[in-house]
Amino acid sequence: MGGTLTQRGGQRPALALVSILALAGCGTASNTGPVPGETGYVRGFLGQVAADEPRAAVVARDVLSAGGNAIDAAVAGGFALSVTLPSRAGIGGGGACLVFLPSRGVTESVTFPAGARASVPEGADRPAAVPMMARGLFALHTRGGKLPFEQLVIPAEQAARFGIDVSRALGADLAIAGVPLAADPWARLIFASPGGQPLAEGGRLVQPDLAATLATLRTAGVGDLHQGNLARRVEAVSAHAGAMLTVAEMRAAVPTIGEPLVTPGTSTGDSIAWLPNPGGTAAAAAFRALPGAATSGATLPASAGMLVVDRDGMAVSCAFSMNNLFGTGRVAQGLGFLFAAAPGVGQIQPPLLAAAIASNGPLRAFRAASVGTGQAGAPLGAAAPLAAALRGATATEALRGLPDPARGLVASCPRYLPGQSEQCTAAVDPRGFGVALGTLD
Repeated sequence: MGGTLTQRGGQRPALALVSILALAGCGTASNTGPVPGETGYVRGFLGQVAADEPRAAVVARDVLSAGGNAIDAAVAGGFALSVTLPSRAGIGGGGACLVFLPSRGVTESVTFPAGARASVPEGADRPAAVPMMARGLFALHTRGGKLPFEQLVIPAEQAARFGIDVSRALGADLAIAGVPLAADPWARLIFASPGGQPLAEGGRLVQPDLAATLATLRTAGVGDLHQGNLARRVEAVSAHAGAMLTVAEMRAAVPTIGEPLVTPGTSTGDSIAWLPNPGGTAAAAAFRALPGAATSGATLPASAGMLVVDRDGMAVSCAFSMNNLFGTGRVAQGLGFLFAAAPGVGQIQPPLLAAAIASNGPLRAFRAASVGTGQAGAPLGAAAPLAAALRGATATEALRGLPDPARGLVASCPRYLPGQSEQCTAAVDPRGFGVALGTLD
């Protein structure tokens, strides 16, 4: 039932959940056991979590254990990814999510890609995309989040403030791009050792400026990043980073909540929802064309996936991106996050964001979910594992044989959820460094 956590320091973000209690005015129970909002309040089968970075998966799993639902867990996990895997997900980036709501038997889409620019401003040698991550996760939370939004920012905020050990996933990305990244002095302060070498797996990553930005989002609201003091600071520092963002652009950038692309499923009453974007359209086409689908070449990876299913069958499937590995390679001075690269400028092509959820509307039940990454391979990374899971393969089996550059995450409940939860499985691509989790003993 999912994988086990093997990365060093993987339990640190879990400790952050305890602080939720203090901020929410709850106390820890000394004799009666964990209380709502505290890890361990819910035990046994929690649902399924799969993510491309283990600590973010732990954060999401612990939110489920604290009594949150799949939306809460995905929001907390998304913010955690901005700390633990900033090469592929971050406050300066964006993404897209699907959410299945069993109470209504419907799936909705929430899209918030790191925004394109109308034009490249003069002096922008590294034009940035318009940041959308925080607004997008807030929009996701409005679809039925159970815990207060500000509480879900805390694990990421504390991980940034107190530090984490560099995971294998981030270490691999720093091994690829750490040297050119260090050309930016603010990035070098974060991602390099005192000797100037890129941090490696196990190195200590502390991000106090990012923690302060997350604290502002928590206390002032995400709107502050788009039309408040934080937005004005971004505009000012973006000029020094060659990003040239404006408050007007950030104010105008809003997520889209709508209907996904829907195709028939493989069983009576089942349907499959795909993200309503080029990646989702391509994934749906690949699903119909399997097993003859193929992928094309790719540039440096730039995306990360996360999917969450709770014990009641609510499901969220998300793909996040910086549009290029480490975005523009420059950090917002004093704010601690990397600017995502503006899509469509120079060699930067927006990655295809691919995710899917299979459900049964009449039964109001979840069946399977997937996320694909790997640039041009993302559609196949979502479609092929989902197709295999719907044919009866376990999650681990469903991910076998994906061709490069496609990568995938998948969760499957053959007898639906709610239902026979003991048959539910989740898995991450074995060529990556993520983890799948499903129970808390």
